[in-house]
Amino acid sequence: MLIHATDPISHAGAVSQLRRCAGLEITEDGEAGPGSVTVLVAETVDRAVTGTLRRLVHLDEHRVVLVVDQIREADLLEAVECGVSAILRRREATAERLEQAVLAAARGEGDLPGDLLGRLITQMGRLQRSVQGLPGFTPPGISERESDILRLVAEGWDTGEIAGKLSYSERTVKNVLHGLTSRLNLRNRAHAVAHALREGYI
Repeated sequence: MLIHATDPISHAGAVSQLRRCAGLEITEDGEAGPGSVTVLVAETVDRAVTGTLRRLVHLDEHRVVLVVDQIREADLLEAVECGVSAILRRREATAERLEQAVLAAARGEGDLPGDLLGRLITQMGRLQRSVQGLPGFTPPGISERESDILRLVAEGWDTGEIAGKLSYSERTVKNVLHGLTSRLNLRNRAHAVAHALREGYI
């Protein structure tokens, strides 16, 4: 796991919190390969942070946990489209909460606070309605099972809860999500939900 921050005090604080997590190991830049998790600490999602996110996700192929002081609706959409795996507000970034987000990212899962997920869904709904109003719009199809699972992911259910609700095994739920994200070239669950809402899948 790597730590990036926009200032040295934030970097030191993140290192201090994450060193309390016995199951996590902090590495140096050169030691982290594709699939590594990077914690990026910033005040806001500005142009520089967006550029760093794109480099980490698309060039380095890292899974990113973004810790920010504040995030506007437009920034939230931008961060998710960059492929961020998890977003935490700095005031909520305790060692326990950071560990939870890092482990979720390592598993390829998303982790957003409930209110941010709600804002994301609202944004996607607006975008979907505006796209559906365009002439010749036809929403591309996904299977009913994929749609059911994505709906529950969007509502914040975890893998075990989704499996129980739909009477599938956890392995089946993971396989369906993996197949969907691979087929559509999506980074993680949060990205899949954003894409599905934007494209009218759910």
